[in-house]
Amino acid sequence: MQMETEAVLWGEIVKKFINNSGWQAFYLLILGLLAFYTKEIVTFIMLGFMMIMLSNIYDKLDDIYRKMSKDEKE
Repeated sequence: MQMETEAVLWGEIVKKFINNSGWQAFYLLILGLLAFYTKEIVTFIMLGFMMIMLSNIYDKLDDIYRKMSKDEKE
């Protein structure tokens, strides 16, 4: 039971980190500077798309997990 509680707590921490606009802006700034320095602008754009898609996938998986956990409790 304690491991499940820890997993839920860890999931909340990860979700707050992923959905935090400040961290996303910082991450994009670092990637942008690196892309500009290495002349890899297209790679920067593709990484941005991938970051958005991974965030959406994480949100959907989190919704599914919450639905399954709610059904088990009932």
